[in-house]
Order: sequence, then structure tokens, then C-alpha cells
Amino acid sequence: MRWKRRPEGSNWGDFGPDDEAGRLNLITPEKLLQGIAEVRDGRSFCLSLPLDYPGGNLLNAARHPPQRLATKGADGAPRYLVPLSATNAELSDVICDDRVLIHTQYSTQWDALSHVGSEFDADGDGVAEAVFYNGWRGGEHIVLEGGHGECGAFEGAEAKRLGIERMAERCVQGRAVLIDLHAIHGDAMVDIGFDALDEAMRAQGAAVEAGDMVCLHTGFTRKVLEMNRQPNSDVLHRSCAALDGRDPRLQEWVRDSGLAIIAADNYAVERYPNRSGEGRRALLPLHELCLFKLGIHLGELWWLSELAAYLRGAGRTRFLLTAPPLRLPGAVGSPTTPIATV
Repeated sequence: MRWKRRPEGSNWGDFGPDDEAGRLNLITPEKLLQGIAEVRDGRSFCLSLPLDYPGGNLLNAARHPPQRLATKGADGAPRYLVPLSATNAELSDVICDDRVLIHTQYSTQWDALSHVGSEFDADGDGVAEAVFYNGWRGGEHIVLEGGHGECGAFEGAEAKRLGIERMAERCVQGRAVLIDLHAIHGDAMVDIGFDALDEAMRAQGAAVEAGDMVCLHTGFTRKVLEMNRQPNSDVLHRSCAALDGRDPRLQEWVRDSGLAIIAADNYAVERYPNRSGEGRRALLPLHELCLFKLGIHLGELWWLSELAAYLRGAGRTRFLLTAPPLRLPGAVGSPTTPIATV
């Protein structure tokens, strides 16, 4: 085994010594059938923002909107509105072909389990080292090769373990539960600990069982859309609910509920910046708990307002969720276009 010690409260090894899927293992065929059973009206909702939202880079200075460019032919000319009759009069086709430079976690996205690790003494030698979910070490996990590319990143950087393709292989389809925090708190900037989350669930009749996927509606992406790619820093950083990742009772609920994933329509699922705490600690405590300790993928900046309004009107909280990431080997995150079917 790669590790002698596992973090307190983690599930390392529970799904096998080489597991790279984490709590996705709980989305069983039975859970998929439970999700299908929630389809009553035959209606679907797109849960993705347009991928050029929020606009700018005020949410995260390192992440920028997509750049879409035409590909180039052998002659160097853009392959857009290219009539093939130019080279063969017998052909009627007109070709358009493009390429995209995209930051994988700019808009509606998944975090791979390779996105956040921790400095932890997994081998018991008294020295903390970079470790990721299930004890995968930084050296065998992330490989950096080559020089700097267009974005200033290493061209050969990739996750040899825990890459987003492992999530894609599991399809990510099953029963989901929506908890509507916006229905209670509106646009107010509120940190949600266990008590507030439990209150919302009780009020809405939302129950989370092992293998369920949890979606949190805060109204944040509605405000993002309203700003029409011209975001206001004050609105971005002082609006809507987010989980209080440092609340120990909330962490206990995440651990004990058996939920498979958490997705939210806000920036990071948890409040960031958050209550700072003291001593040696994680900057993003919920990310540490979910990605590093428990193997729970996090979805961020989802578009949930239309779905939330529909479910609220129907007196429902559950639906079939289909949300695979791109099958992009080695990536530590991915855009996604989730679909809710009711």
C-alpha cells in the first residue's frame, strides 16, 4: 500500500487501494434506476451557463474566458466559410472549423479529485508531503514536462492519477436532490452551516440518502447572467449563500450522509474567502474534506435557477441528473453541461 497513515475522517482504501473514483462508487445501478424513477413529466433543464460567463477574471485572476479561433489550412488561411468549390468546382460544401483555448474551471465545471490535495505525512516518516485522495503522492500524481505554453502553464502538465477522465468513465448519472437556499435567504450573503442547511432541508422535504447527488441553489449564477459578462466585484464577492466549510457539524454531515457529489451555482460551493481559523489548516476546508479526504467531486457555477423554480412549483426536490465532464485525460477540472430530467 502506498500509505501507512490516512487522514482522520477519510475513507482512503474503503473502495480499494487503487481507487480513483471516490464516492462515485456509490452511484450504483440501483441509484440510476432511482433517478430514472424521478422522471415524470419528460422535461429537461440545461444546468450550464454559457461558457463565456461570468466574463472577465474578477472571480479568479488566473482564469479567463474562452478564446475561440478558426483553424488554419495548409496554406495558413482560416478555415471558416471555405467553399470547397474553390479547389474543385464539382463540390458544393462550405466548411467552418474552429479551435478553443479554454480554462477548464472558468465557468460551469467539475473539480477532479486531482484539483486539491494536502501536505500530509502518509508514509509515517514524520515529514508531510504533497498527497492526494487515496494516498496518491504528488510525484506519481502530477507530471510536469516541457516548457511554457500559450497560457504560461507547463505544456506537459497532467494528472497521471485522479484525472477528470476517471469521472467521465463513470458517466455521472443518477438521482439528485436540490436544496433551495435562495428560497430562504434570497440574495443575502449568508454562510450556511449544518443548522441552516438542515432547516432548509426540513422546510422543503429534501432528504439525502447514500449515493444521491446534492445540488445547492443559491441564486448566484442568476446574478452572474444579469451582469451580462460585465461583472461587478462587489456583487460577485458579497452576494448569496455559500456553505461554511469550517463548520464541524456540516463536515460531519457531508461525511456521514453518503452523498456522492456536491454541486452548487456559486463560485466554490463553500464560502471563499472564509473564516480564517487558526493554526495549520486548509484555505479551502470543504475542498480538503471532499476532494482530498472523501473523494467527493465538486461542481461549481451551475445554472440551477430555472430547475429550482420548477421543482418548487411542483413540490419536488429530486430529479434525474446526467452530468459527465469532458473525457480529457490528465485534466484537473472540466467544463460540463449537466442535464436535469424531471
